[in-house]
Amino acid sequence: MKSKALAFRQIEWWTITFIFLLITVVNTLSFSTRNDQFLGEHLTKVLIPIILYVGFYLTHMNLIPYYLKRKNMLALVGFGLLIAFGTGLLTTVLTNADPNISVTLFLRFYFNTLALYAAYLIALLLVRNILMPPKLSDFQLYNGVRLVLIFIFVSVFLIQGTNRIINVTVPIIFSIILPITLVAVIYYYQLIFLNFQLGKKKSARWYLALIISTIFFPLFIISVERNSEAPILVGLGIIAFMLFILFPISRLIFKKYEDYLGKITTLTQEVTQGSANLSFLKSQINPHFLFNALNTLYGSALTENAEKTSDGIQKLGDMMRFMLHENLQDKISIKREIEYLRNYLDIQLLRFGKEPNLELTIQIQEDFCEGEIAPMVLIPFIENAFKHGISTKNKSWIKINLRCLKGSIHLDVVNSLHPKKTTEDPKDESGIGLDNVKKRLELSYPQRHSLTIVENDMEYFVHFSVQLK
Repeated sequence: MKSKALAFRQIEWWTITFIFLLITVVNTLSFSTRNDQFLGEHLTKVLIPIILYVGFYLTHMNLIPYYLKRKNMLALVGFGLLIAFGTGLLTTVLTNADPNISVTLFLRFYFNTLALYAAYLIALLLVRNILMPPKLSDFQLYNGVRLVLIFIFVSVFLIQGTNRIINVTVPIIFSIILPITLVAVIYYYQLIFLNFQLGKKKSARWYLALIISTIFFPLFIISVERNSEAPILVGLGIIAFMLFILFPISRLIFKKYEDYLGKITTLTQEVTQGSANLSFLKSQINPHFLFNALNTLYGSALTENAEKTSDGIQKLGDMMRFMLHENLQDKISIKREIEYLRNYLDIQLLRFGKEPNLELTIQIQEDFCEGEIAPMVLIPFIENAFKHGISTKNKSWIKINLRCLKGSIHLDVVNSLHPKKTTEDPKDESGIGLDNVKKRLELSYPQRHSLTIVENDMEYFVHFSVQLK
């Protein structure tokens, strides 16, 4: 309700459709069996509600939307008067078929209905001008007030039409029975259904006993005071209706609703995971890195033997195969992830291994590194260190410590910090793929990972751990 306005025109249409259908059904069931009265009752108690409903449909669902779209006041007034006159004329003629209804009383009911509808439209205009954003921050209050207005005006319409063409049963059902049923359903969902879903069966049973007691004991007291069994029978009927009809149907609907939400959540996570994986893959196939790596290998081929160069090319090819194939899988072997990490470090050593200002410390303990892990969740932190932690002019250091415990992996990365280059993109300050890897961790390891990043003027420290089981 906070994000947008409800589809009130559809809500109003379904509400009025339900009301007039209820009026028609109740009036039909209340027909007299006397032959001389059947035709008159049929005409007045069935056809008149249908004509009034058609008039409402033409006005509320066609004429007013047309005016709101075209802003043609002449058409609104002209067609509105034509619909009102035609509806009034047809219903007045049919009223003469029932001697039990006074034409004067019916016309009073009809014009009261027109005035009530006009008052409803004016109230909607005021509510829209006062409560609609940007006057308020969201639609919550606006939606609530409009729902209340629908209930009030429909209830007034039913009450003022009682004993004319509306059976007294209809306003009782709409104004009393339906709200009580709605409250009971909300009570069941919030205090019984959700507690059962959360495994709090004791609390759920306690709330169930509470609502049964709230219904039964007042009626029991009334029954004792009046010395009548009727209130107790009514209470038992209400309780039986709730326990064997209302609550089971509500549970089935809520169950279907929860399953529907679960499917939406799963699909959303899959789409988000796919988007994150795609963005992460794009961020890892970094042309700048490949260009530097190939230049390094070319320089090595000129100054060193071919064996070292071929080894570097092989490692680079293995990395590319990993990024293009295994990176698309949900889980891969931890050893394969570490192998990719080692290939990356070996290539970086070709680039910076002889850098005099760089202190590079790498500790990788592969004991207990068993099981599977989401691909490429370790490399972003190390790539970030090489990108921001090396300076050709100032003392630099990168320290990497990777260790496996039973059921978990822990990675610590420390790198020096240096003034950013003027050509560096400010959007990339957090490092390659860090935002994407955070999203992937939330999806793949919710509540099972820890990421701590500490930065000062000299160093950038990352501690990352993930529980695999």
